[in-house]
Amino acid sequence: MGRRHFVVTNQAGPVLRGSPYRADCPTRHILDRIGDRWTVLIVGALWDGSARFSELRRRIEGVSQKMLTQTLRGLERDGLVRRTVHPEVPVRVEYTLTEAGRTLREPLRALEEWSIAHLGDVSASQQAYDGAHRPPPDSTDRDK
Repeated sequence: MGRRHFVVTNQAGPVLRGSPYRADCPTRHILDRIGDRWTVLIVGALWDGSARFSELRRRIEGVSQKMLTQTLRGLERDGLVRRTVHPEVPVRVEYTLTEAGRTLREPLRALEEWSIAHLGDVSASQQAYDGAHRPPPDSTDRDK
């Protein structure tokens, strides 16, 4: 795959230039964010609307409180998730996809569906690779 350069324009002309293949390009940060496993799962969990932190923890098995907090903060900083604090007792906080976050639904859903559809093939490839690259038995094991 060759290097690609993208130019975002408006009526005044070129505004931002990006190439995710360059180490110093800010698009790398965006790709890191949207390619992160927890981001994919959080966006998926918010497809149907807003959710509270505890709801997200229940929906996304295996995510720690720390990782969920860090990922939500990053998504909020990047403008992909909106955090709404409702002034109630106790305080209620909800997370919702922003307009930009909603545009990620289809591409990330495609990745999710691909991973499900190809699970058997990938698993078989992993087993074949692991079998072919298994280290030889340790000589001390033969002496036992």
